[in-house]
Amino acid sequence: MRLLHTSDWHLGRSFHGVGMLEAQRSFIDQLVAVVRDESVDVVLIAGDVYDRALPGVDVVGLLDDALVRLTGAGAKVVLTSGNHDSAIRLGFASRLLERGGVHLRTRVSELDQPVLFPVDDGGPGGSAAGDRRGPVLAVYGIPWLEPRLVAEQLGARTPSHFEVTKAATERIREHVAQLAEEGPVHTIVLAHTFASGGISSDSERDLSIGGVGAVPLDLFDGFSYTALGHLHGRQTLSPAVRYSGSPLAYSFSEAGHRKGGWLVDVDATGVAAVTEVLWEAPRTLAVLRGRIEALLESEEYTWAEQAFCQITLTDPQRPAQAMEKLRTRFPDTLVLGFDPEGAAATAKTSYSSRLSEAEDDLSICCGFLEHVRGRSADDSERAALAAVLDNIRLQEASR
Repeated sequence: MRLLHTSDWHLGRSFHGVGMLEAQRSFIDQLVAVVRDESVDVVLIAGDVYDRALPGVDVVGLLDDALVRLTGAGAKVVLTSGNHDSAIRLGFASRLLERGGVHLRTRVSELDQPVLFPVDDGGPGGSAAGDRRGPVLAVYGIPWLEPRLVAEQLGARTPSHFEVTKAATERIREHVAQLAEEGPVHTIVLAHTFASGGISSDSERDLSIGGVGAVPLDLFDGFSYTALGHLHGRQTLSPAVRYSGSPLAYSFSEAGHRKGGWLVDVDATGVAAVTEVLWEAPRTLAVLRGRIEALLESEEYTWAEQAFCQITLTDPQRPAQAMEKLRTRFPDTLVLGFDPEGAAATAKTSYSSRLSEAEDDLSICCGFLEHVRGRSADDSERAALAAVLDNIRLQEASR
């Protein structure tokens, strides 16, 4: 069997105000082509299918089209929800969709309900155990787990990401042990979380408010392959634990990423091979820095003329009409910042530059506060803002 590990589609997301629906449609075209050309049996989507809990009608239509085309190309689909998704809405009609080969795992109650595929007949089968005659591939889904909403349901000791993820993996292992009594079992686990050792990007929403964000890698020991979602850079934490990353760049911090996924080959002995697959980027990202005269005149920057650009000017004095001048050569300059040579950066940096460098929602709020009143948030103000953001996240997660 051949599986394709993807995640973090973020359908409906924009890039610094530029709509990305057509770029996402282009990714779907590439995905379907890979499924056909590489004879992919199962497409895995490890969370953050949508960019927000209430996606637009055109965004829902794009996912609908993608699922129809993938199943039409001969693949089954297994997906779970991420912190950007509404698990309830994404999981709607899951039993009906399962009949068409789309398997949703968005609820805690489904942790020990894997999608089962017989390995020995060379292709995917049904989703019930049935008569076991050979090895079986069991695909489990761990959706994004909001600790305070699911800790009691999972029997976790404390409402932290570590404890709820540990409880979830223990529940899966118990079910695997039951399956193993009937014959060999190979396990694939989808999990939307921040695993220790992963390298983050600016475009991921912070998971640490309300609990310890990162979970240790050894929680996934013993599984044949763990398909992670949440971090947008494709990376290998261990041979059996990997992030596929997002299919498109969603922040300038991802300018150096090579976007793609992982093809996972499974035979009767387990995971036989894992190979990369790459997605073609619709636009190049350029992160430029220097004086405006050099940026406008040097041939060194010719390659960036058709790119989305983030530019930081280092002129000692802020040039007049800087954005207008830069866009005569770099028409798609989306972010402009100032870092004058020899000056204190924090006093001179524009709000748009601060916003582009913010690491999470709390940093954005504190940055705005500092911008409008000229001083940083104190500890009590940061705590109040964190509490408000925390409540908003809980409300989103419970929808």
